[in-house]
Amino acid sequence: MKNTSKKSAWIGLLCVAALLAAVVVLENVLDPNKNIMVFTALKKGAVYALVAVSMNLLNGFTGLFSLGQAGFMLLGAYTYAILTIPVSQRDAVYYIYNGSAVNFSLPELFGGGAVGLVLGVLAALILGGCVAAVVAWLIGLPVLRLKSDYLAIATLGFGEIIRAVFQWDKLGPVTNGANALKNFPTFSSFNIQNANGETVLRLSTFAAFLLAGICIAVIVLLINSTYGRAFKAIRDDEVAAEAMGINLSRHKRLAFVISSFFAGVGGGMFAMFANQAQAKTFTTAMTYEILLIVVIGGIGSVSGSCIAAFLYVAASEWWLRFLDAETFIGGVKVPLLRNGFRMVVFSVVIMIVVLFFRTGIMGDKELPDLLKKRRKEGAAK
Repeated sequence: MKNTSKKSAWIGLLCVAALLAAVVVLENVLDPNKNIMVFTALKKGAVYALVAVSMNLLNGFTGLFSLGQAGFMLLGAYTYAILTIPVSQRDAVYYIYNGSAVNFSLPELFGGGAVGLVLGVLAALILGGCVAAVVAWLIGLPVLRLKSDYLAIATLGFGEIIRAVFQWDKLGPVTNGANALKNFPTFSSFNIQNANGETVLRLSTFAAFLLAGICIAVIVLLINSTYGRAFKAIRDDEVAAEAMGINLSRHKRLAFVISSFFAGVGGGMFAMFANQAQAKTFTTAMTYEILLIVVIGGIGSVSGSCIAAFLYVAASEWWLRFLDAETFIGGVKVPLLRNGFRMVVFSVVIMIVVLFFRTGIMGDKELPDLLKKRRKEGAAK
């Protein structure tokens, strides 16, 4: 049994390594200017996959219905941006407030250069996750006493409150008020350039996949640990879980904090993808997008959340974009094709998927489970 699990782990690692290698090759073979939507979908899909898995940890594996994901992403995004904007750029970014109240940059504190960039970005992302986790612990004390829809409403209210607070003008020297934070390191900062400033190796998409992959791997290890089994027991039957000696309040708070930590990291990565951090971006609609990805992929399936994230982003941002452009065939205008029609078709596609896949694409199964099932069915034939 142990040999089988070790073999599966090695196969999984090899598959991940092959995927990362394929991403590097793809990014350096295709022209990024001509295929901008491809790499946009890949990077945003990686970020959304991480945030969806973090939400699934709470909603799918612990049975807590939370809608505060956008709020925790906002905390992570702002923490990352504030801590990584170069000191020389702060006056330009905070021009309304005569400079920033935070007068240091983590990449510069780590010595600058490639090493300082990597260490500074990693430290800022982790600190962004920690800020989100601390806030989650504080609001979890009263909020986690609620259940079901009441918990969802409370966490949804938190997201709206935190978005309004970060746009408060009194906090302008730190958050830049309602203005966007810019000029911090993004995924493109990891591209390798020569002495003439020419890009010789593109690693922006690779960086997004690597960061998201490491975080998702940590979540998978947690789910397969004793804590993960306790989370599942709480989801299945709280009374039985408590009878077995599981501390309900402690484990619920732990799941809430861990989920928020990775949502905060995902928020920092979203800022790196969007090249800016602005409170008005992290709306309730973003939380609904993440929830929709979890439902489409399958509640209780990490693989499902990852697959659904890329499918959702690709369909909404890339594959259906042609529907927003007016098209003429032989001088005759094609009806319905106009700005906004893409989302109409996308909504219909989502309805069809939900109707035919009631439990999501993967249900509560993981990709390795389905592959094993296929192998057994093939061997039986």
